[in-house]
Amino acid sequence: MARVMIVGAGGVGSVVAHKCAAQAEFSEILLASRTVAKCEAIAAHIGSSKVKTAALDADIASNTVKLLKDFQPDILINVALPYQDLALMDACLEAGVDYLDTANYEPPDVAKFEYSWQWAYQDRFKEAGLTAILGCGFDPGVTGVFTAYALKHYFDEIHTLDIIDCNAGSHGKAFATNFNPEINIREITQRGRYYENGEWKEIDPLSVHYPIPYPEIGEKESYLLYHEELESLVKNIPGLKRARFWMTFSEAYINHLRVLEAVGMTRIDEVEYQGQKIVPLQFLKAVLPEPSSLAEDYTGQTSIGCWIEGIKDGKVRKYYVYNNCDHAACYQEVGSQGISYTTGVPAVIGALMVIKGLWKKPGVFNVEEFDPDPFMELLGPLGLPWHEVIDQPSPFDQI
Repeated sequence: MARVMIVGAGGVGSVVAHKCAAQAEFSEILLASRTVAKCEAIAAHIGSSKVKTAALDADIASNTVKLLKDFQPDILINVALPYQDLALMDACLEAGVDYLDTANYEPPDVAKFEYSWQWAYQDRFKEAGLTAILGCGFDPGVTGVFTAYALKHYFDEIHTLDIIDCNAGSHGKAFATNFNPEINIREITQRGRYYENGEWKEIDPLSVHYPIPYPEIGEKESYLLYHEELESLVKNIPGLKRARFWMTFSEAYINHLRVLEAVGMTRIDEVEYQGQKIVPLQFLKAVLPEPSSLAEDYTGQTSIGCWIEGIKDGKVRKYYVYNNCDHAACYQEVGSQGISYTTGVPAVIGALMVIKGLWKKPGVFNVEEFDPDPFMELLGPLGLPWHEVIDQPSPFDQI
């Protein structure tokens, strides 16, 4: 029996709390956020005596240290903002608690997505005998586990990896983001980047796109983006010659985004308005729909997977592994939409891997560095069944 502390009470935090409460391995759960009323609403929806709540400003490490020492959890699951990753890692080191997150650190003043800041904690976590798991959502997260699973069971060498992410759902809003608007828009408006033949190549934002078919959904226009798991997979998967990430967007979404960029609403630097300093993107976040509010009326599916090509026994092999997730089914189960669900469930599985000792070793790690099998075994039972397509034509054969 273990105790878990969850930091963050947005859509993903709600899923993590619901799923942790349903696991016999967790005896007590503390859900903490700057807005304690959000924690209390989630706890009331779960209706379990295992779930406690607390107010926490996670920007200040000493606040988290105090809460960690009072509650004494076995692991902290960080589903707060990526800006808070380092402060939470510092707190875990001081309090002696294992750490897990779903998105890599980024500084508030520049849209820069890389693991260097967190990988720099390797020696400190190793010397403390603590485990830190980075990027254990779906992408990053399950996509890394999928890749490690493919390498273990189907390939001698992986040469190309294309991660494809489709949200074919409808929430009925003119424009909304499926997770934190500030993080989502920063991610999409940065320059695209992919790995090929030993170097990183950059493209203009959303400038490369193709129609890609998705199971049970059909063809959707898919845009080449940079996504953080590419960095760790290139580092940790030997022999990788090309790695790319693709995501779908509707024409309406792209049009809205381009207008917002054109009028300066996606800027992350401060501007002066009526004698006050404001960040336009933060103001935009305040007026856009809260992602968790989209859940009730969301219909349709997500589809996220990996198309992988490489060599097995001297022959070329192609492999596709994916999950489809239904928005309405997620809402019926835990009151969330599918984007929050596909991020939250893997975080719970990762925490279970650590407390069971299966992924427990001192240091800082990405998910593809561990044995993928026990994680894959829990994906279906916890709500994310996966499927395989082996040695069939790839949509990337002509791209």
